Amino acid sequence: MTHTDYSDGFNWIARGGTLDKPVDVFHITPTSWYGQTDGELFSDIADPVYREMAEMNTRLQASVFEKCANLFVPHYRQLEPRFCLSLSYEGRLRYIEQEPKRDIFDALDYYFEHFNCGRPFILSGHSQGSIVMLTVLSEYMKNHPDRYRRMIAAYLIGYSVTDRFLSDNPHLRFAEGADDTGVIISYNTQAPEFEGVNPLVFEGAQVINPISWSRGEEHIAARESLGSRIKGRDSGSCADARVDKRRGCLICSTADANRLKSEIFEKGVYHNHDYGLYYYDLRRNAAVRIESFVKTSEKSSNNIKKP
Repeated sequence: MTHTDYSDGFNWIARGGTLDKPVDVFHITPTSWYGQTDGELFSDIADPVYREMAEMNTRLQASVFEKCANLFVPHYRQLEPRFCLSLSYEGRLRYIEQEPKRDIFDALDYYFEHFNCGRPFILSGHSQGSIVMLTVLSEYMKNHPDRYRRMIAAYLIGYSVTDRFLSDNPHLRFAEGADDTGVIISYNTQAPEFEGVNPLVFEGAQVINPISWSRGEEHIAARESLGSRIKGRDSGSCADARVDKRRGCLICSTADANRLKSEIFEKGVYHNHDYGLYYYDLRRNAAVRIESFVKTSEKSSNNIKKP
């Protein structure tokens, strides 16, 4: 299997900018390629169609974190989405273990060796990016505990983080509130009337409410949200939120299903807008978790006995 050279800036969407913040975010983009070029299962990161879409997705999603962190986003070879969605949970992971995982692990190695300089960091992803991030958490971070200790949080949005996954990886924890650190945040958004099969939601999926940051099933009104940003435009506080534990998803009853429909997913699956519906809630939460991590780290340092 060939490797991607991450010393080459061509293979990054973002490489930290001016590095003027004390925290980084390493983001894995969602599927930005639909196999329209040559029938291959994995994209070529030089494909201009893929690159344009990956850069757009970065602006729509990873910009959530740009106010509080230096942004690192690698290009990576992606699995064709319709084929991916035809596979089981285990089948998807088997294919993700190929080019997508190899690229992201290489990008992480280069990031930590050349860019990170010991700073705490956030991991984030969406959709296929969150599938790859599952392997980052279960393998890469387990094998690099010194790096994992600096992880503020991992936002694995748009894909299921299941009970089984957490049981198989006891070094990982799911978030319980707004300010715990070293934890995973995840949810998949859909309309209350949707009764079909959401191909991103699996049995035992863990969910947290991105407005209240509660695991409970109480309804949180849209007016409690800090605001949405749909298709790159501020849309006010238009999204309510309720955790549905039975279905393993986040229910949004106030969004316009016609406006948010997708070419790939059934009407009522708000997958493409998991970030946008709760954009400013996510932005604020990242700042809260960073502050909590810094305070905890300072307290731990002060408790170390001086010689």
